[in-house]
Amino acid sequence: MALPLDYETLRLIWWVLIGVLLIGFALTDGFDLGAMALLPFVARNDLERRMVINTVSATWEGNQVWFILGGGAIFAAWPYVYAVSFSGFYLAMFLVLAALILRPVGFKYRSKHSDPAWRARWDWALFTGGLVPALVFGVAVGNVLLGAPFRLDSDLRTFYEGSLLGLFTPFSLLAGLLSVAMLVMHGAGWLAMKLEPGPVQFRARRYGAVAAGAAFVLFAAGGAYVAWGGLGFRVADMVDTGGPSNPHLARAVAVPGGWLANFADHHWMMAAPVLGLFGPFVALAGLRMRRDALAFCGSSLAVMGIIATVGLSMFPFILPSSIDPASSLTVWNASSSHLTLFIMLVVVLVFLPIVLAYTTWAYRVMFGRVGAEEVRLNPDMY
Repeated sequence: MALPLDYETLRLIWWVLIGVLLIGFALTDGFDLGAMALLPFVARNDLERRMVINTVSATWEGNQVWFILGGGAIFAAWPYVYAVSFSGFYLAMFLVLAALILRPVGFKYRSKHSDPAWRARWDWALFTGGLVPALVFGVAVGNVLLGAPFRLDSDLRTFYEGSLLGLFTPFSLLAGLLSVAMLVMHGAGWLAMKLEPGPVQFRARRYGAVAAGAAFVLFAAGGAYVAWGGLGFRVADMVDTGGPSNPHLARAVAVPGGWLANFADHHWMMAAPVLGLFGPFVALAGLRMRRDALAFCGSSLAVMGIIATVGLSMFPFILPSSIDPASSLTVWNASSSHLTLFIMLVVVLVFLPIVLAYTTWAYRVMFGRVGAEEVRLNPDMY
């Protein structure tokens, strides 16, 4: 059966869609993570902590759907990538999931008991559930840029030769700190926009300004490391972009500075790192001028720019191998079949607009500032 779209086009579409889903997760659940990472710093008593928690109470469950969608899309569209990454990074994934599990439990149980010690323990659980995923996600991205320590044999069986502690290298920790700074900045912008004027909002703006400066410096430092730290890969052979998915059909090699080649060949891609550097400035200006919507827009631009920079620099690689570059997985050699990609695209075109419309409606209905008096008197709030 002849399909309306060729294999190469479908692979490119799904590469873009995976990027959209990852950015959607960082934009929505990212401010939840950032707000909870700020919880011990911006809130000084029980009422203030309840105010911070209730800024995300109406949307955090829906925001986590983007995480599930991203994992499901990787499984369906890039099965080799899913198999290698989720098995090789199993302990890191378990650490993230354990931290994410703390969040819903903390939200639901924290206010069930009035004992201060009880609530303090759940507050630290919420803090952990915000900080740890933000850090580990960044560390994971750093390791993808470095290359994962895996190889494929002639039967495409995966052999992973890394460890959990081996993931925490200087560059991956730099990426992890950038992720934390980026999401804390985003969470601070959300808190400034959602909280009524007062001391908690003031502290959120102050910490958000620090995070915005850190995000700019760390992103610039990461770019310098990529440029001069010997990182990068490239495909050495001619690639049949519409050929079968087999990682052994094309040879990849490690090339210092290879991650910058796409920006040299396609100057329009420079818009992504420029956005990643410009966004924190916009967020900082918004926080300083008390223009909270501008601050949140700036942090959103930074999130989009930073994530897009990683994706564009690596194209066509999705998961390179540090110990056997020839086993690297790319857009062209690791996708599902032509028919599978087409069927999934049809499903996405039908249901994604519905999800986006419902999400927009839900945010519009539940939007509004959270104040101390409302939290004190409303029994339905956390």
